[in-house]
Amino acid sequence: MMALPSLHMKGPPSILPRSVGVFTATSVVVANVIGVGIFTTPGFLARDLGSPLALLSIWVLGAILALAGALSYSELGAAFPEAGGEYVYLRESYGPLWGYLSGWTSFFAGFTAPIAAACIGFAAYLSHFAPHLAPGNTLFAIPLGPWHWHLSGGQLVAFLALWFLSLTHISGVRRGAKLQVVLTVGKIAAIAALVVLGLAVGNGDWTHLRSGPQGILPGVALQNGAISLIFVLYCYSGWNAAAYLAGEIRQPHRNLPLSLLVGTAVVTVLYIGLNLLFLYALPISEMSGVLEIGEKASLALFGPVATHLVAAMMALSILASASAMILAGPRVYFAMATDGLFPKKLAGVHSQYQSPAASILSQSLWTSVLILTGTFEQLIVYSGFVLVFFSALAVAAVMVLRWRRPELSRPFRVPLYPYTPLVFVGFSVWILLYTLQGRPAESLLGIATVLLGLPLYFYWRRSQSEPRP
Repeated sequence: MMALPSLHMKGPPSILPRSVGVFTATSVVVANVIGVGIFTTPGFLARDLGSPLALLSIWVLGAILALAGALSYSELGAAFPEAGGEYVYLRESYGPLWGYLSGWTSFFAGFTAPIAAACIGFAAYLSHFAPHLAPGNTLFAIPLGPWHWHLSGGQLVAFLALWFLSLTHISGVRRGAKLQVVLTVGKIAAIAALVVLGLAVGNGDWTHLRSGPQGILPGVALQNGAISLIFVLYCYSGWNAAAYLAGEIRQPHRNLPLSLLVGTAVVTVLYIGLNLLFLYALPISEMSGVLEIGEKASLALFGPVATHLVAAMMALSILASASAMILAGPRVYFAMATDGLFPKKLAGVHSQYQSPAASILSQSLWTSVLILTGTFEQLIVYSGFVLVFFSALAVAAVMVLRWRRPELSRPFRVPLYPYTPLVFVGFSVWILLYTLQGRPAESLLGIATVLLGLPLYFYWRRSQSEPRP
């Protein structure tokens, strides 16, 4: 069992060593993007689009938009090779308040809630082999007045998974990087093997890719394309993960853009391959509306043994995603603390392990609360709106900085400027307007979540300006 490392820190200001290579950074991107979404959303897309060509095309469109975002972040990351991602880009483009609000959202919900959800998801798939560990299996309940606190087997597994990954990343960037690479390579290998074996020896039929009586592009595809694209972009979210590690990547001017672009390309190939596999396994009418499309397609291709393989693959995939987020998120809090906008201790670097241990620990403590209280689901819904907003604001920063700071050194420049960032920002604005109209309560609660950080921002600014005794 891993021993709890001592959290003896170097006093801030601290610098994280540049020990992350391009392979690790690319692994973080791939692991962050590929989660449970690709194995659940294609069934709903099949229902709403009604055409194999439309289904494949919308994943290509999503890849183009993710690539536009990755190219824009490449310019920003190469210009500002620091830890923190959006926090740094917004700080440099719009001022410290906007950077702080993005970082506050990352800590309160942006990273912590998805990490909690991923750990619970890992427990859910693991319970396929150990049913008593299922999230729905209550181990005991404690009455707290009118409210009862329940601890399920899934919560316990999620809690243990969270702290295993967190302690690994605390105990050294190199050790955490090795774990991340192993998990991600295993994840890619499992998905690639599923696609290759399914297409080569699976019990499928290529005629499933033919268009139905409604034609190549039926009217329903045009009507539902907007909603479908939102689901697809959700599945591609995380393409910017390497940007948070910019302060630790070796040769960031070269390796950061490379990791973002290669990671996005690898995800695109795997996503297109999986959708081809699903269509090869099932006609689009049988895919329509199916939530567990990965399991159903594998069952059709390989028979009952596939359910065990898919459960194991999904557990590995989700664990890799959780590890990548646990690695990336603390770099935001580290950068904020270095600027004096978060507790100073979070800017410390562990004296032995050279990791932002206090930031990782703080993130894991809050994530533990979300796991044990079950409040992460609400935070994910509420924060989704503002996370899209901050990503769009960061991509727009490419244009803002080209105008405000033309003298800034830009080792990497976005190709096809300004159309590349404009395409991403345009689709993001459309998604925000559509979400605000269709889900006003969740959108407004997301905005309220961001605004909760304002009092803390002014508190930290005031504490910075007060004279030291």
